[in-house]
Amino acid sequence: MPKNFAIVDLFAGPGGLGEGFSRAGRISDSQMKIQLSVEMDDHAVQTLRLRAFLRTFDEFPDEYYAALKAGKGMPDWQSLFPAQWKHAEDEVRQHVLGADGVFDELAFELDHARESRHGDTILIGGPPCQAYSLAGRSRNKGKADYVLEHDARHYLYREYVRILERLRPAAFVMENVKGMLSSKVDGGGIFHRVLDDLEAAGDGYRLLPLASPIPADGSRANARNFLIRAEDHGVPQARHRVIILGIRTDLAGNLPAGLTLLGGPQPSVTVDEAICGLWSLRSGLSRKDEADVWQETVREQAKRIAASEVVPDEVRAIAQAIVMANDLPQLRQSGWRGETTGMPEHLRAWFQDPKLKINLHHDTRGHIPDDLGRYMFSAAWTRVFGRAPKLTQFPAFLQPEHRNRASGAFADRFRTQAADRPSTTVTSHISKDGHYFIHPDPKQCRSLTVREAARLQTFPDNYFFCGPRTKQYHQVGNAVPPYLAYQIGKALLGLIG
Repeated sequence: MPKNFAIVDLFAGPGGLGEGFSRAGRISDSQMKIQLSVEMDDHAVQTLRLRAFLRTFDEFPDEYYAALKAGKGMPDWQSLFPAQWKHAEDEVRQHVLGADGVFDELAFELDHARESRHGDTILIGGPPCQAYSLAGRSRNKGKADYVLEHDARHYLYREYVRILERLRPAAFVMENVKGMLSSKVDGGGIFHRVLDDLEAAGDGYRLLPLASPIPADGSRANARNFLIRAEDHGVPQARHRVIILGIRTDLAGNLPAGLTLLGGPQPSVTVDEAICGLWSLRSGLSRKDEADVWQETVREQAKRIAASEVVPDEVRAIAQAIVMANDLPQLRQSGWRGETTGMPEHLRAWFQDPKLKINLHHDTRGHIPDDLGRYMFSAAWTRVFGRAPKLTQFPAFLQPEHRNRASGAFADRFRTQAADRPSTTVTSHISKDGHYFIHPDPKQCRSLTVREAARLQTFPDNYFFCGPRTKQYHQVGNAVPPYLAYQIGKALLGLIG
């Protein structure tokens, strides 16, 4: 008999895991629906609440598309659809997990979910990863008063385990950064402690890898087998994350040994394939932000690059073509184009919404004139050589005025996303300056828009991120790719549905 599972989503961010699991739950005889999402960030909570509201409809209401087209903010949903908005408010809770009193406040909700569903619940989420990430560990080394064992973020996974103990779900999925595999605290590796704690929680769980065969002898998989390469699973991004699937022991007796739950690697999806159909845009200028001024600035930068004897001939040729071009972009914010003929079918079906007639969040940042030249040079170099240039390969007139530029610590400061392969990992750093996320077209001289980053993360095109643009970037960078989550959700239902 088909089951109906309630999902509890912890550390939910803008809802990447929840979006994927919700969509997987709508295509199976067994259903999955989010009952509770918990997140601390104000703007991510707004995003979650709006999406939870929209999911209460079989088709999103016309008022949503009208609001998107008008671009003047959302209507008062509580007045228009009070029952649906109340459902969304009940589903999404703003809490700082691990803070005093929060667990006690959630305990009633967890008990109700477990008892009303007779154990048919699923726990998902990814505890914050700054303490485990390689970048975070590098930053921490530079802090004179940093003590590893005193960093509470190392132990936030225990709050996940604590909720797992209380909820005792049929299954759970926990996501974290690759750095968790090598992170150490109190003289030992953290990852094996995490696995031990998850395995022993509640009624006990069998921990399964997703991209490697299930061990035939019932043993725990090798630690590195919990690593998922998103680019192997239809996501246009080289995002490597630890994802642990746990099945409650009373349900794990007849698991198919030797089965790889996510199947074999899929063909790679490139940046160009992922962002096709989005309008070409110019960046902004920090001063005198007008199209003709921008174009003149771009041509002046191109002339300098084309005339430089230290720049490779192929890069100089691209710059010279930009000097002569009569088709430089003029718009900073997209019109509607929408053609996706170059996109793989699985993503076309995933992204598109026939009722959506506007590109959401597809507007550009402003940049200083020298950054236009740096972005143009980096994009042209990447087109020629298939990789972004190191800072030492930039001509002197494009070198940034940084005291420590010669230290080597910022060798990759300007990184273009190559058009013909998956992007590098989209992280929350994209909210800061965009230097690591340069658009592959040398004519556009800009960083990626929020929508382009969201495409690389596989958020559907009708997914609206609340808050100012910086916060939108931050939400996108912190998310789990929804299309990857969708595949995990389908695989999970195949085991326990």
